Amino acid sequence: MNQQNPALHPLQIGDVTLENNLILAPMAGVSDLPFRLLCREMGAGMVCTEMVSAKAILYKNKNTKELLTIDPKERPVSLQLFGSDPEIMAEMAKQIEELPFDVLDINMGCPVPKVVNNGEGSALMKNPKLVGQIVSKVSSAIKKPVTVKIRKGFEADERTAPEIAHIAEESGAAAVAVHGRTRDQLYSGKADWSIIRDVKERVKTIPVLGNGDLLTGQDIEKMYTETKCDGFLIARGAEGNPWIFQQMLHYLTTGQVEEKPEVHEMVAMMLRHARRIIDYKGEAMAMREMRKHAAWYTQGYRGASHFRGAVNQVTTYQDLVDLVSKYVDLTEADLI
Repeated sequence: MNQQNPALHPLQIGDVTLENNLILAPMAGVSDLPFRLLCREMGAGMVCTEMVSAKAILYKNKNTKELLTIDPKERPVSLQLFGSDPEIMAEMAKQIEELPFDVLDINMGCPVPKVVNNGEGSALMKNPKLVGQIVSKVSSAIKKPVTVKIRKGFEADERTAPEIAHIAEESGAAAVAVHGRTRDQLYSGKADWSIIRDVKERVKTIPVLGNGDLLTGQDIEKMYTETKCDGFLIARGAEGNPWIFQQMLHYLTTGQVEEKPEVHEMVAMMLRHARRIIDYKGEAMAMREMRKHAAWYTQGYRGASHFRGAVNQVTTYQDLVDLVSKYVDLTEADLI
């Protein structure tokens, strides 16, 4: 793709300027601080936190402190808040505004039952009036730009995203992100990019970000051609692959596909990721979390299936190094 590609130009969200339009999507259990830092280093224009409950902040839940921790090196960063009470959402947004995030995102797309059954996440798409109230209250309560993440619709055959996006725009949102699946689909099936195009045609004054099935630079090119959206949220494609942003930018700049990292590069990144989680959460928690990350990192490499089976027994960082050493000849540089 040539210089006409919007991913090669800054994206403006309110008063926040991103150097490119490739954004790490918010993912529960994945987009924590250590992983966000890696993705920023690899070229992500912005990263998004795991979603944080407004009620959990209100009731001072001890787990929210970790979710609200932001490193200046990861900025610009979007902090994602979820809830269904406009007053609580606005008050909690105001309470945390002094934290060093750049954009506040309201989650209206999470499909998991425990969130939906509380009338939060994608359940809000069934209540357009409440959507408007929440966005209006939150955007009026803080100075930082407020964005909204939605889905195609709630039920399998719904296409309510354009209406919800329009309401969000009219209520003060600075951007809207659209996942091309309904709540009923969860993360299965193929994302319907035509709904992103429909939202782009309905929304007139704010950027529209596309989300769903973006795994390569060619996917970015294709989504832009089909939808003319202004930015792109990369989710599962980044799991175990923080290089995806570098690879996409390389393709969009040169038209050439960058090869996947050599096994030594992959190992070095995986171990660096592990050390960062240890620094952030302690060794025991880090090693439990690294089991899933290690399975993602090693996917497609020789011996990966045996490695994934064995990594579930790892309890210390040294265990992980020793396990990796059985599959790869490590040099000292791999451990730095």
